[in-house]
Amino acid sequence: MLTGAEPRGLPGTVIDHVKLQRASEGHPLDDVVIHAHDTEEGHGAIIEIQVKRDITFAPSDPVFRKVVGQIAEPKSIDPHAVTAINDFRILMNVYDGLVRYKSGTLEVEPSLATSWKISDDGLVYTFQLRKGIKFHDGSELNAASVQFNFERMLDKDHPYHHTGPFPLSFFFSAVKKVDALDPHTVEFTLNEPYAPFLSNLAYPTGLIASPTAIKKYEKDFGRNPVGTGAFKFAEWKSNSHVIVERNENYWGGAPQLEAVVFRPITDANTRVAEMLSGGIDMMVEVPADSVGMMASDNAFKVYEQAGPHLWFLILNAKEGPFKDKRVRQAVNYAINKQAIVENILQGTAIVADGPTPPAFAWAHNDALTPYPYNPEKAAAMIKEAGYDGSTLKFYVTEGGSGMLDPIAMGTAIQADLAKVGFKVEIETYEWNTFLGKVNPGLEGKADMAEMAWMTNDPDTLPFLALRTGAWPDKGGFNSGYYSNPEVDKLLEKARQATDQAERARLYKDMQTIVYEDAPWAFIANWKQNAVTSSAVKNFRLEPSFLLLLHSVSK
Repeated sequence: MLTGAEPRGLPGTVIDHVKLQRASEGHPLDDVVIHAHDTEEGHGAIIEIQVKRDITFAPSDPVFRKVVGQIAEPKSIDPHAVTAINDFRILMNVYDGLVRYKSGTLEVEPSLATSWKISDDGLVYTFQLRKGIKFHDGSELNAASVQFNFERMLDKDHPYHHTGPFPLSFFFSAVKKVDALDPHTVEFTLNEPYAPFLSNLAYPTGLIASPTAIKKYEKDFGRNPVGTGAFKFAEWKSNSHVIVERNENYWGGAPQLEAVVFRPITDANTRVAEMLSGGIDMMVEVPADSVGMMASDNAFKVYEQAGPHLWFLILNAKEGPFKDKRVRQAVNYAINKQAIVENILQGTAIVADGPTPPAFAWAHNDALTPYPYNPEKAAAMIKEAGYDGSTLKFYVTEGGSGMLDPIAMGTAIQADLAKVGFKVEIETYEWNTFLGKVNPGLEGKADMAEMAWMTNDPDTLPFLALRTGAWPDKGGFNSGYYSNPEVDKLLEKARQATDQAERARLYKDMQTIVYEDAPWAFIANWKQNAVTSSAVKNFRLEPSFLLLLHSVSK
């Protein structure tokens, strides 16, 4: 509690929110009740600050606690049940996989597995596990644990398959079987050679959860997560925080931080205000107009890094105006993407030129250039296609993983489309509600929707969101129902090719076709960013967009 004399006239009293924040020991301002009453002498007032909501886990010293401002409430902390980077940022600190990305790269290195061998035909992967590793609940990590995790996702007859759904199990669709050869040897047999297999094992979908905990909590496991990671789950209060605490027995050495508090703060301006007031120690996806301000302030440190990100519009190619390729192309010509990048994103992104981010340099088709801004051509194309002037429904989100400034971007896009004759009606939703509308498909609901993906391999996004076999009713994320048999063939061949040059050629050919077909409007590739207080040490951004806090101190 903080007390102090203030002048009379309490309704007009100016209160220093920075001091209030510090006095409330880092609790968010909306968790604080301010009581004011006269002093006994009648010459002033007493200001009392109390925390409304109790955070039951309280590290012994705030110096060893880090508060991270997240962009949304997590959907789950089950690594096999979620798709959003927002959720991945938490669970990467609770679990480990067989392999992981080497810091600063997308190269794979050992994690729970110390080594592996690949058969000459590329069909069998054999992993040797670390010995003596325990899950946070005390159960032992062994080959059977690994087998359980993958069979839970992939085998519809597995006794715990009902604890899903598992939307990214596509990552392991090439797995024919998983065998525990002995307690510390696990073997994967594939149906066919699959080039992204190791990279996908390093992705959050490949993280290993405690079979004992899954059996105990079943469908509630996502709110009671148990892994082997550097931090152990402590508490989740909906719309308030998720707390993880230090795993003193972590095989990679105990973390510096005693605990990390992840706070969902959907509104970007509120996240900035909390950062400025000291309510959080770190925020991700910093609004473009705040980057420069914080970079010039010694109290903060700003981090920026290019990565494999794409912000795009899904166009409903199954029905309505966007069934016509000319109308989809017209959308790409109608949107002033450079203005969005410069004026809304303020240089924190570049204009996208197709479905594959340039961060995948070896697979990116450099011959493609972004659709130029040409409203006259767009207007002529929609007239030629016979667009009837019907209203287009446009799903926009308030915020979410990689979505940047979605309301401002959506509004700008709506205005650009109106200039060439499109009538667009926006419907705006909170992130998880938005995903619940978009991921099952746009058919019968909407004509277009914002979306952003951050991926680990040039295979991931097109395979999960552009193939005919990835339509929502088949378990994929092709919410606009795009279909081109040639694209399907190229993607299937690319994931089987073991020669990287051949994979690159196939991906580049795919990009050329998708660019022409325009199932999406290609808008921007973001340079990811984060800001920390100057007290935070040893933090770095990762090209995977994952948040790794094992070595961070404060």
